[in-house]
Amino acid sequence: MVMISPDGRTLSWVAPVDGVLNVWVAPADNPGEARAVTHDIARGIRNHFWSYLPDTLLYLRDSGGDEDFHLFSVNVATGKEIDLTPYPKTTAQVVGASHSQPGAILVGMNDRDPKWHDLYRVDLASGERTLVQKNDDEIGAYLADDGFTVRYAMRARPDGGSDILKPAGDGGWEVWSDIPFEDSLTTAPAGLTTDGDTLYMLDSRNRNTAALYAIDVASGERRLVLEDARADVGQSLAHPQTGVVQAVAVNYLREEWEPVDPAIAADLEKLQAIGPGEIGVNARTHDDSIWIVTYSAAETPVVYYRYDRGAGGKLTRLFSARPKLDGKPLVPQWPQEITSRDGKTLVSYLTLPRSADPDGDGKPNVAVPMVLDVHGGPWARDSYGYSSYAQWLANRGYATLAVNFRGSTGFGKAFTNAGNGEWAGKMHDDLLDAVQWAVDQGVTTADQVAIMGGSYGGYATLAGLTFTPDAFACGVDIVGPSNLNTLLSTVPPYWASFYEQLAKRMGDPRTEEGRQWLVERSPLTRADQITKPLLIGQGANDPRVKQDESDQIVKAMTANGIPVTYVLFPDEGHGFARPENSKAFNAVTEGFLSQCLGGRAEPIGTDFAGSSISVPIGADGVPGLVEALKGHEQTIRK
Repeated sequence: MVMISPDGRTLSWVAPVDGVLNVWVAPADNPGEARAVTHDIARGIRNHFWSYLPDTLLYLRDSGGDEDFHLFSVNVATGKEIDLTPYPKTTAQVVGASHSQPGAILVGMNDRDPKWHDLYRVDLASGERTLVQKNDDEIGAYLADDGFTVRYAMRARPDGGSDILKPAGDGGWEVWSDIPFEDSLTTAPAGLTTDGDTLYMLDSRNRNTAALYAIDVASGERRLVLEDARADVGQSLAHPQTGVVQAVAVNYLREEWEPVDPAIAADLEKLQAIGPGEIGVNARTHDDSIWIVTYSAAETPVVYYRYDRGAGGKLTRLFSARPKLDGKPLVPQWPQEITSRDGKTLVSYLTLPRSADPDGDGKPNVAVPMVLDVHGGPWARDSYGYSSYAQWLANRGYATLAVNFRGSTGFGKAFTNAGNGEWAGKMHDDLLDAVQWAVDQGVTTADQVAIMGGSYGGYATLAGLTFTPDAFACGVDIVGPSNLNTLLSTVPPYWASFYEQLAKRMGDPRTEEGRQWLVERSPLTRADQITKPLLIGQGANDPRVKQDESDQIVKAMTANGIPVTYVLFPDEGHGFARPENSKAFNAVTEGFLSQCLGGRAEPIGTDFAGSSISVPIGADGVPGLVEALKGHEQTIRK
């Protein structure tokens, strides 16, 4: 992600140093003078942003995938680097940065109580912290104004809803507004204007889709900024000085920007003219003279531009996020509206290999094997755009279908809440209905479909092979839970404010009825039903879905004499961040799918170089894997 400092002098972005992602900077008018300013040699840095202190940027980094993210500052002029949260087992939460408070930042830290974050003001130059709010009231989130005064807070309730709180004046809190459980994933404060006079709210109360409202803090008067009956309001663009929202995005089939301030309507129109794909604004200088703009499409990975508003709207291409793919024969993605068996609309995304769609009209000319790619969350969504997995699988001869099943977010609270209590139930039926749609459309045939996904997508894979063992030809589970009771008993402690959501939307392990539901919906309970090939990938340091989730089902399958290939990475967490590990797992996946579905596969060869890959069981289930592991071990010993 390319950013620009608030003063407009320096560009920054993330790129590899010896294969590890680090933060680079360059003069804004000369990107060719780039240099790395961080020196990570492990999993790499993925998130960074500029503070308002000159020459000072901030980044987050964990250790081995443990998600104990520390916040670091680095002075790009002197090279001085400070861990701003230097406490063990602490996950930093950035609460606020302000141009009126350039030398400090508000950060939540849970070093005192692992469940709850106390709020601190941290000096960026020295790293010294000052307590702003001791969290003895189970506060899940804080909202501060431009002067770093806490104005609102969020607290979960036992009924699954939440309260928006205001300081009461006596050091305590008073309820300012309440959010019912049914609105809890679609209603929340969305920020304050710089003067603190206006609060923005995403709100689905008394409606279905979340709309954006502007609320006068003094009078409580609400003004509708934007609504859309098809989908929840999403991202917004706010003026860098005033904080007033100027444009809002809605993402139904594709993301669409709507200017709500005529002052930037012409800018957005000019940016959209870059091409038929989607645009975004990554950063704006404080004087609003320069924007960093993104453009992308399914067949066009992100390209970054500098947009000079003060120079007649001049657009300058900076660079592509994936230059090695420039000019390569990538394929389009086709948004679909699929109807479920009970009449719900499942917004989905189909990618076809060129062999299936030589005329490029989105209609298959011949049926090919298909991978059903299930998103994680499940309270998340798939969207249109470049997908490295979809392009890779298309190159190997597979169609892919990404489905927003009920429970997914972004399409109104009714659709999200329809997933409550439906793990391995109607959520899974939606996936099966989407597969049947693909068969009916001639995309694939019923015997040529694999299911694959990470996190909840991994669970869906395991559910597919246990609850409906004849529905899929094989499955690839990446960090998916197999035992929902142990999953909920081992969630990170700082998820405490979200725990009631999990219990209400899944099953409550504190009740006998809930525990039984969790047993019934756990793939582990039906492990003996698996008849199709299964590949499992797991990170040993995963704090969300512990390694035991994969170990349990591997043990159960082995006890029943059912073959499984289990790939374990000792230096990974919830997903595979190190490029060497991603490449290694993808090489195994490619061989696995080729044996299952018959698509193209390259020999593994040297694809394990630099990886920590281990295969505790089932290496003989993937062509060439045993030999590749032996070669890898010999290379390591040398």
